[in-house]
Amino acid sequence: MFKFLTPKSIKPPFARYSHGVEVPPGKRLVLCSGQVAITSDDQIPEDAGAQAELCFQNIAAILGDAGLGLSDIVRINAYVTDRVFLKPYMDVRDCLFTSPAPASTLMIVSGFARPEFKVEIEVIAAG
Repeated sequence: MFKFLTPKSIKPPFARYSHGVEVPPGKRLVLCSGQVAITSDDQIPEDAGAQAELCFQNIAAILGDAGLGLSDIVRINAYVTDRVFLKPYMDVRDCLFTSPAPASTLMIVSGFARPEFKVEIEVIAAG
């Protein structure tokens, strides 16, 4: 379905992600806004890994409304507020996505709308 692009002429990815993903003609795209770790009853986990899990659960619910799932994700943009949160986020991502994995960017940012948030994730899916 998707063509995962990892040219041999450039350095392989540093972690579990693809340099690019080609979506074939005729597929529709779903773009998810950045999801933070908040439950429907306003609970926010303290742990960065738990926040990443909840972000992906929220994304799965959004994609489910479009008839898609996490396996349809072709691009992930993730943001964490501290370098120490890189590993917990990556551990969750690596459990959810096998190789070949979606294209991905991970950035450290100064903060989000509320200081409790440590992780925010946005995705593009195709199906």
